[in-house]
Formats: sequence, C-alpha cells, structure tokens
Amino acid sequence: MTPYIRLAELGLTLPEPPTPIANFVTHAESGRLIFLSGQGPLRADGTLCTGKVGEDVTVEQAYQHARLTGLNLLAVMHAAAGDLRRIARVVKLLGFVNATPTFSDHPKVVNGCSDLFADVFDKIGGHARSAIGVGSLPGNITVEIEAVVEIAA
Repeated sequence: MTPYIRLAELGLTLPEPPTPIANFVTHAESGRLIFLSGQGPLRADGTLCTGKVGEDVTVEQAYQHARLTGLNLLAVMHAAAGDLRRIARVVKLLGFVNATPTFSDHPKVVNGCSDLFADVFDKIGGHARSAIGVGSLPGNITVEIEAVVEIAA
C-alpha cells in the first residue's frame, strides 16, 4: 500500500509545502539524505496553532498539533523527493515543544508526528527521535519538528 493510499484512508490530504518564515530553505539534500527544516502546526487556512503546552494547551491538543506538523513535513518531503514512494526510511525526528518549565510529557506530544509517520510509512516510518521542551518558539507555535529521511537509490 502506498503512502498516498494510507493518507487517503486516514482522511488526510497533503497541503502545499509551507513557505519558510526566514532566510532558509525547506529542505537540503546530501547524498541519499534529505534534511527537512523545522515545520510547525500550520492549518490549511494559514493560521498557526499557538500557546504554551501545560498552560493554555493540553497534551491531547498538542499531540494533534504535532500530527498536523507531521502532515506539513510530509508535504515538504513530497516536494523534495518528488514522490513519497521514494522515501526509503524516516531516519530521525527532532521535536521542540513550547512548554511551561514544569511540563514533562514532551514525548507524548511529539508522538503525534511519530504516530502519523508510522501510519503513513509503516515499518520504514520508525525513526530515532528527540523531544525537548523550550521556553518559546517562533510565533508562539506549540510545536516545531524537523526530520531527516533517506530516499531510495
């Protein structure tokens, strides 16, 4: 089953890849690796999911924001690789959670993206990962996630 069929079964459609908010590109290739710049929870209407997790945003809401961020990463991945079927492996995710100093469930939040990648890519969606809390993120977004993927030869 292709990633596109899995997305359709999940009721998801790839959005247009988000435009960078500063002086960087959405991705960079080196050999068979594609390094995806950090993406945030950008909705289809152009608005962002904002707030501080553990204060104005619950873990469950932030999980959905990380899932949305994963969908935006998939859009960039599609644009970079030309076809999600070219993805040989999701190698690594790095997730940042805009959280209060006492918040400690960062992994549960970033699971929103990890679970989506597992759903879309099956076994090749398993990856190494770090999930950390930060004091703030651009535009007060709740999460930012970057990824490294390998493309098929």
